[in-house]
Formats: sequence, structure tokens, C-alpha cells
Amino acid sequence: MRETKFWTWHLLAGCAILILGSLHMITMHLDGVLGLFNPAGPHALDWANVAARAKQTAYVVIYILLLGTALFHGFYGLRNIVFELGIGKGARSFVNAVLVIGGLALFAFGTWAAVAAQAV
Repeated sequence: MRETKFWTWHLLAGCAILILGSLHMITMHLDGVLGLFNPAGPHALDWANVAARAKQTAYVVIYILLLGTALFHGFYGLRNIVFELGIGKGARSFVNAVLVIGGLALFAFGTWAAVAAQAV
């Protein structure tokens, strides 16, 4: 039952990545068509536009959600691939621990970076 719950979260994370990643792609790569996301000119990567988006709480929340869902989706998928290799129970516990600690560390660092960028 526990694996079914994690698999469901894995699928939901994939759907969230599709939606949040689409928002990111629209903002960053359709700047010529949809310049409304860029208050300081037509180019999405101009520093004025990057700084303006970083100050908006909605963008910070979207980036943190995208980071969390991408890390969970990727690390859970990697875990399943490693487990299909037929490793022992001790190795499974080690892999779980490494992926959880690594994922939480990356999430904490990414969240800190997004919040710190908003304060600049």
C-alpha cells in the first residue's frame, strides 16, 4: 500500500511538472510573443526582467514548487531504477537514505536561493 501511495505522488508530481514547467517555458521562451511577463523589455533574460520576476512572490512559490516536484519525481524514479537491479535490503536502506538526505539538502538550498533572490 505504501508503494502505491508513493507511485501516485510520483504521477501527480509529473503532472505538476508539466504545468509548472509549461509556465516556466512560456515565461522564458515566448518572451517575443507574450512580453507581458517581462516588465522591463522584450528579453526574458535581461537582468531587469530577472530581478523583477524574482521580487514577485508568485514566481518564488512557482519555482519552489517546481523544484520540489522535480526533485521528488526524479529521485523516486532513480530509486525505482536502482531497486530493479535486485540489490539487497541493506543496500536499499542505504539508497533510500542517500536519496532522501540528498533531495532534502538540494531542496533546502534551492528554496534558500529563491527566497534570497527575492530579498535582493
